[in-house]
Amino acid sequence: MVWESSLHGPKHSKSLLLTTNLIIEKDNALIVFSNGRLNAVSCIDGEVLWKKDFEEESLEVQQVIQPPGSDFIYVVGFAASSQFEMYKINAKNGELLKHESTAFSGRFSGEVSLVSSETVVALDSTGSILLTISFHKGKISSQQTPVSNLLEDSPGLAVIIHSSVTGIFAIKTDAATIFIRVIGEGKLEVVEKTNHETVVSDALSISEGQQAFALVQHAGSNIHLTVKPVHDWDSNLLKESIKMDQQRGFVHKVFINNYIRTDRSHGFRALIVMEDHSLLLLQQGAIVWSREDGLASIIDVTTSELPVEKAGVSVAKVELNLFEWLKGHVLKLKGTLMLATPEDIAAIQYMRLKSSEKRKMTRDHNGFRKLLIALTRAGKLFALHTGDGRIVWSHLLQSLHKSESCRQPIGLNLHQWQVPHHHALDENPSVLVVGRCGPSSDALGVLSLVDSYTGKEFSSLRLVHSVAQVIPLPYTDSTEQRLHLLIDADKHAHLYPKTPEAIDIFQSEFSNVYWYSVDDDNGIIKGYALKTKCSGNVADEFCFDSTELWSIVLPSESEKIITTATRKLNEAVHTQAKLIADQDVMYKYISSNLLFVATVAPKASGEIGSVTPEESWLVVYLIDTVTGRVLHRMTHHGSQGPVQAVLSENWVVYHYFNLRAHRYEMSVIEIYDQSRADNKDVWKLVVGNHNLTSPVSSYSRAEVITKSQSYFFTHSLKAIAVTLTVKGITSKQLLIGTIGDQVLALDKRFLDPRRSVNPTQAEREEGIIPLTDSLPIIPQ
Repeated sequence: MVWESSLHGPKHSKSLLLTTNLIIEKDNALIVFSNGRLNAVSCIDGEVLWKKDFEEESLEVQQVIQPPGSDFIYVVGFAASSQFEMYKINAKNGELLKHESTAFSGRFSGEVSLVSSETVVALDSTGSILLTISFHKGKISSQQTPVSNLLEDSPGLAVIIHSSVTGIFAIKTDAATIFIRVIGEGKLEVVEKTNHETVVSDALSISEGQQAFALVQHAGSNIHLTVKPVHDWDSNLLKESIKMDQQRGFVHKVFINNYIRTDRSHGFRALIVMEDHSLLLLQQGAIVWSREDGLASIIDVTTSELPVEKAGVSVAKVELNLFEWLKGHVLKLKGTLMLATPEDIAAIQYMRLKSSEKRKMTRDHNGFRKLLIALTRAGKLFALHTGDGRIVWSHLLQSLHKSESCRQPIGLNLHQWQVPHHHALDENPSVLVVGRCGPSSDALGVLSLVDSYTGKEFSSLRLVHSVAQVIPLPYTDSTEQRLHLLIDADKHAHLYPKTPEAIDIFQSEFSNVYWYSVDDDNGIIKGYALKTKCSGNVADEFCFDSTELWSIVLPSESEKIITTATRKLNEAVHTQAKLIADQDVMYKYISSNLLFVATVAPKASGEIGSVTPEESWLVVYLIDTVTGRVLHRMTHHGSQGPVQAVLSENWVVYHYFNLRAHRYEMSVIEIYDQSRADNKDVWKLVVGNHNLTSPVSSYSRAEVITKSQSYFFTHSLKAIAVTLTVKGITSKQLLIGTIGDQVLALDKRFLDPRRSVNPTQAEREEGIIPLTDSLPIIPQ
């Protein structure tokens, strides 16, 4: 990196970059609009040569334009969304040359599209009137054209598609896309109308004075790529049709570049970005390569077990014909007799890799081979094999597609829906994908059920309620299908699957179902229980009303919630007791209802170093979510987030920044149950006169003690987790995802609150490590 420049300004706004051939004092300049301020930045050292603030509060700048060969800049935008503003600025020194504005009776919607260096087009808020605005020689003139004049049957809202092709822009409605040329002073002419999904590329200079651009259209399973010269819409430089996989959706963007063929004619390559965020390079009517870049925006992931290997035959499909089998044996023989060429050796290695243990599509002895089911922001599901990371299948979910009833579908999370018992694999496991039809929390929900082995979506459901929270219940029906509670924005609970068996199981456990919600913005934690069946309009036997049991309101002027952590549902705890050095026993306080909450001072919720230690503090809580009782509260003065935390068994480990020491820290809190402290008599245990098996109720007064300790830690973290085993016997390791994208396994014994500087002989035998102020990390 040669230089880097931070541009601040009076208010938040969108950022625009204009690369010009502007020379200021023998120095090329970039024009950047950001944070309500226009800056000219030197290309040599990043220094700001001049800056100009736009005082008007309500101004939304849309475009920064420099007409070719001129040394002034136009800044255009809307004020109060019904006034068009134009500023003419001297590009050499930032001086304001002219300011013109014109009012429009309606309101503008969306963004403006640049047609030429002195003409822009915009739509009104109804999407039915097109405005062509020219500011030739600093005078603003505008023309209004109803969209219905250009497109006879125009259902739905129209939107402008941006294109950098001079003089041409496109309007898209639900029914069609029309391309319009602007002639002279705002006269409009329709050059083409298409009923297919269409995307336009930017203009590309191919020779002196000649420019070309690409159009991509969908037609069934094919896409048509056309490259046209800018000045002659009717002739084509290239026309190709490519067969496209349906699992990629529509084309989102297209970019072209050109090369000279041997016969001196122009050839073109097109790089297209698909709806599922994959990249493809097209050349000569074929897909040269493709990349699944959707995997860069995973929003949730879950695991799925692979099938058990049956005796004598692998579940993995054997797709080898006789010729392939013979060829493989001949290659292996050549390799053994040292007769193999380098190509043969590569082929042998590829065959070995394909048939290797770790690539198998069956379960291994320890259960480490699994499928990772990942949901991406584009609404595509991937199954990745943990052996070598390959994509086993991918599927673009129909339920997360735009439609009449669902305008802005977004995926939220994944849950294991059905995990058949591994002894009787009659059915494939399946996952539940939860989404909703819009960004707001009260938008209607969408559910989709997908087969984990094939990726087939075997059912999808548009819900009549919103989805604020999904709670997997610890109950399954006779087909090993897990019961789920979906909580909507009105705090009604809906039970899924909607079967008579599910409602029977649920009714028997009705009084044991509690849940909580955390409102980060307002600092409120609330606990709920189920009351009765829904009353009113939503009469449905699978719907239940809830009642609020408790709430904790944190003072907004001194605390802001930044992190919460709970125990994993499937975590097994091997023993309740912990034997300590002097043959004493401590009983772990093990509750699946424990919630860890971390809050910081509101000033300290920014980046590290944005506050002084005196203004900053971090407060941690351990809360019982059934009763709302705060079991433990601790304050770290002079500390700041971000906080990463993991809660397991009876302990929590969290990571934060200590401003006073200028270092990261990790703290541990262990919580023990004192109500069982009288069970120390071994004879009582032998005879059975102990209360270890007596039921524990959250409503009985918890007698707990906590032990805590803090250590310095040299790394910043991205994630933290803890190892889990089936029976919970194996000693725990903390898995730490560092800022350098490495995973570090740290023994939990280093984070023991009972570590002391000089442990006694008995404590050493127990395995307590002498106390040091920081945690050891071996970089290798």
